[in-house]
Amino acid sequence: METRIVKRDGKREAFSFEKIKSAICKAFLSVGSFATDEILTTVLSRVHVHDGISVEDVQNQVENALMAERYFSVAKSYMLYRQKHAEDREVRDKLEFLMDYCNAKNAASGSKFDANANVENKNLATLIGELPKSNFIRLNRRLLTDRIKEMYGKELSDRYLELLNNHFIYKNDETSLANYCASITMYPWLIGGTAPIGGNSKAPTNLKSFSGGFINMVFMVSSMLSGACATPEFLMYMNYFIGLEFGDDYYLDTAKVVDLSKKQRTLDKVITDYFEQIVYSINQPTGARNFQAVFWNISYYDRYYFESLFGNFYFPNGTQPHWESLSWLQKRFMKWFNAERTKTVLTFPVETMALLSENGEVKDKEYGDFTAEMYAEGHSFFTYMSDNADSLSSCCRLRNEITDHGFSYTLGAGGVSTGSKSVLTINLNRCVQFAANKGRPYPEFLEEVVDLVHKVQNAYNRNLNYMLEKGMLPLFDAGYISMNRQYLTIGVNGLVEAAEFLGIEINDNPRYVGFVQEVLGLIERYNLKYRTKEVMFNCEMIPAENVGVKHAKWDREAGYSTQRDCYNSYFYVVEDSSLNILDKFRLHGRNYIRHLTGGSALHLNLDEHLNKEQYQQLLRVAIQEGCNYFTFNIPNTVCNDCGHINKHRLEECPVCGSRHLDYLTRIIGYMKRISNFSESRQKEAHKRHYATVSQL
Repeated sequence: METRIVKRDGKREAFSFEKIKSAICKAFLSVGSFATDEILTTVLSRVHVHDGISVEDVQNQVENALMAERYFSVAKSYMLYRQKHAEDREVRDKLEFLMDYCNAKNAASGSKFDANANVENKNLATLIGELPKSNFIRLNRRLLTDRIKEMYGKELSDRYLELLNNHFIYKNDETSLANYCASITMYPWLIGGTAPIGGNSKAPTNLKSFSGGFINMVFMVSSMLSGACATPEFLMYMNYFIGLEFGDDYYLDTAKVVDLSKKQRTLDKVITDYFEQIVYSINQPTGARNFQAVFWNISYYDRYYFESLFGNFYFPNGTQPHWESLSWLQKRFMKWFNAERTKTVLTFPVETMALLSENGEVKDKEYGDFTAEMYAEGHSFFTYMSDNADSLSSCCRLRNEITDHGFSYTLGAGGVSTGSKSVLTINLNRCVQFAANKGRPYPEFLEEVVDLVHKVQNAYNRNLNYMLEKGMLPLFDAGYISMNRQYLTIGVNGLVEAAEFLGIEINDNPRYVGFVQEVLGLIERYNLKYRTKEVMFNCEMIPAENVGVKHAKWDREAGYSTQRDCYNSYFYVVEDSSLNILDKFRLHGRNYIRHLTGGSALHLNLDEHLNKEQYQQLLRVAIQEGCNYFTFNIPNTVCNDCGHINKHRLEECPVCGSRHLDYLTRIIGYMKRISNFSESRQKEAHKRHYATVSQL
């Protein structure tokens, strides 16, 4: 079999000793000597190659061989040549990337490493953010592999790099030194301001300082995370400060004038003006996030969910949250935000409505009705439903336990302080096909991979703790997030594609259920095996905004079977028109998610909005099927000429008649213009099936 070498860009080509001989000969000539055939044979006898070896490994062996044969001056020349060549190559690659980025259709298509539709603009600021990413990847890999060697030995470190370079696994967010995403508690900021995390603002004392300070706090926190910043207490704290100024019963008369200036604003206008200040500020691109808006998530709660989470919470003045006014504020924010999205494209916050269920119904009927009403009015948000408040889903799909291991909400710290430190994703399609090609049972090979990724995540955790010990993680020191309440996440991608390769039909059938439970159950067993009081693991169906495209491309180039250009992030095929809405709820129900402890999200693509009664029925369906996290995705129309936004998919602008239109839809977790998607993701978006009412 032909031996293939892995180049620096990840491509594989046939290995040739002639290139090595040529490099050695040049090194000898550079010091005024000559490499005879005998010398070449002796040096090359110390170089051992195998299929899949990297260029760097071969060159390292050549250096060692020259030193072993005591050709010290030649070895030095060879090293210097490598260094200069590497520097020249890096500059050349950077220049090439710069030109390609400038010529790309948008920022997502131009990005080489983590194409992101949230980066709306392609400009000098986004280019500056892209250029150092390759350096961060090299640094992160070195930090991690050094730690793996220390904890588990060189063999495991080499195996990790082998699986990584051959795309069996994918390390998310290698382009950043920061840990992944977090649901924070705002209590430390409430009592101490931003000083403990390096800021200079004091604790908020009134509604105005709360609103301005909250914006600054979110920007600061997000600059120290590579993923989302969730603030599940946001509206509860805002309600607290409104109550301090206007009384706990302020919601009973919001039409009264409370503004003493010439504007003579009503209380409702004062409150919505603060909504506007916060939301519009956080939706602006920021330099700390590569000129993209902060990934900001908030939560709403029904009464029972709220009382379960915050029933024992006390504000610094000794009072407890006032549910009636908070309920009004939650509804007012949702109504306002839904209306505001007809004026401009507002991506954040990503909203999650947390509901408790009982006896097949939403326990809080008022909030069940309100949730259905908001969906019917065209609002786009997530719903998380559970029969007990055992977890919190405050990201765009990530679910975290909050009751296990003492996750109770007490004064100053609590269950909302959770999230994910790191995500390491398994390409299930490649793993299953590789095992089959080698004549091995795929569960046997998967078990090896799953065991390895847990050890790698432990090594990452050790590095993170080192950073904590050195005072580099003020969010942890200040109590915004807790190290022991952050998960190490095992991501999965290519599950549907792996099942297709095995000849399994992608619908609700016993064989598919068995496959899903087998694979995810294996991961959960190892999650429990490696779990300690200090380290917790979970498993999630990753959004794969960029990785889904990469996995499909890499697998196709390597000769593996691929059914599509972007791997699914669901338990069904997104372009499949044969499945009805009920099928999709079932395919994200209890039989499929039982082992997916980190969550997944059903993005139910609909051609048109349903009415309130239909959404109420779908909430019941979700409860019946055990589908706990979902949203309804209906494309919104944006006119590129007059800027009009309509919450329906149209072919012509109803205001100016233009057909120069764009569409807002969820790329995965958040809504964005399709024109901001990468080119590969745009193709995937156009293939999606949007169900009609008749498919209910």
